[in-house]
Amino acid sequence: MGLVAQVPIARHLLRAKDLADARYGDALTVADMAAAAALSPAHFSRSFKAAFGESPHQYLLTRRLERAASLLLATDWTVAAIGVAVGARSIGSFTTSFRRMYGMTPQAYRAAHPPAARHVRVPRCVAMAYARPQNRTFREDTTSPAA
Repeated sequence: MGLVAQVPIARHLLRAKDLADARYGDALTVADMAAAAALSPAHFSRSFKAAFGESPHQYLLTRRLERAASLLLATDWTVAAIGVAVGARSIGSFTTSFRRMYGMTPQAYRAAHPPAARHVRVPRCVAMAYARPQNRTFREDTTSPAA
């Protein structure tokens, strides 16, 4: 018999965590995450909570809500479209979960954090030109060519 290398359980848990990070918008379940970790759902849930301090379901919900908060600030999508994009099953549960995490509804969160472009009092083209990086990736000759 040959030697079989044992993969630490932490590696399997990280595989499941990466799955949740990458596919938070899909209809991902704890059973799917457990399958990615090659563990039974019950053992996976206990191990995940021991390793990361929160249940797999709570971790997935947190990722979804963090992404929703980012989309609320960066896009003009409706709250319903953002809820669908982050994998919420219903807008009511999405709004309730968002309020529980951020202390306000998604609409209030968007209103409390206006985009930075609203604060700029110069034309956008001037602001963009001013913000352009000043470092150069090519060399500019500072000496005049010999004639």
